[in-house]
Amino acid sequence: MKKVLFATTALVATAGMAAAEVSFGGFGRFGLYHQENATGNDETRIEQRFRLTITGQTTSDNGLEFEGRIRFQTDENGSGASSVAKSSAAGFAVSTGGFRLDVGSVSNVIDSGDVVNYFGYGVGLTSFAEQSSEFSNTAVGFGTKGSDLDTVAPTVKLRYTVGDFTVSASVTDDADTIAVDPATNVLTTTTGNSSYQIGAGYSFGNYAVGAVFGSTENTGPGGSDNDEWLLGFTGDIGALAFAIIVGDSDAQSDVSYGFSVKYDVGAATEIRFVFSDSGAPGNSDTIALGFRHSLGGGVSLQGGIGDDQGTTKADLGVIFNF
Repeated sequence: MKKVLFATTALVATAGMAAAEVSFGGFGRFGLYHQENATGNDETRIEQRFRLTITGQTTSDNGLEFEGRIRFQTDENGSGASSVAKSSAAGFAVSTGGFRLDVGSVSNVIDSGDVVNYFGYGVGLTSFAEQSSEFSNTAVGFGTKGSDLDTVAPTVKLRYTVGDFTVSASVTDDADTIAVDPATNVLTTTTGNSSYQIGAGYSFGNYAVGAVFGSTENTGPGGSDNDEWLLGFTGDIGALAFAIIVGDSDAQSDVSYGFSVKYDVGAATEIRFVFSDSGAPGNSDTIALGFRHSLGGGVSLQGGIGDDQGTTKADLGVIFNF
């Protein structure tokens, strides 16, 4: 990550004010993406994404660390063309010692990875298959985040880490979501949900365990509450690393589970495998195999192939971090 330090004469002259630090970072990727029977688009298309994150940080006289960030991103639009760069809502954080408070457009407990590795070792240039892929199925209670064109309901998340223990809790405020349909470019409004999550994790040696409980209150007409729980276990044994998640919610009839593994076949190459089962009756599983090969300098060649509920998906390309 390239960093630019702003320590102007005005800042230095202001008594008790520390110099602020602004950093720029992100990634770019491009390659080919294939999806069997793609609706309205070619089965094989150009895949591209560029993301730039701007982060501002400073420290108060009493040692509190403050942070704010915003993200700009451009993607292919489903046909291989590039969309106009768009920005995300802002996120903020305050931390000291083992405490960290996040506010705004920030991840909840599950999505943040504070106590459970929810996504695992994704397969492909685009991570089209993850161990949680089927957890985001509409028949399952674990929801997905909206796109950058949506309005974002603010989240407040508090994390505390002491030694090998971590506890985390989050609340997402009730808010209407105004989303842009990418196919029609029409604004649609849905009644927002109010939710909370609380979790705890423990690391021991090369392994870690975690658990999260959450509840979502649907405030829309005819809406019903949904409770959910998630367990996770991760570790590594030599060249092999693994992640496992198991979860359930009121919105499904059976337990969901998923796992992923990463195996280093050399200093620069790794093989990845993903399996995900929604636990919902009649739904197929996600299973995929892929690789990552480091070219040095933050550049990697990545690809994979898999089956997502009966649909074949594959991709191949280059990703570089900066």
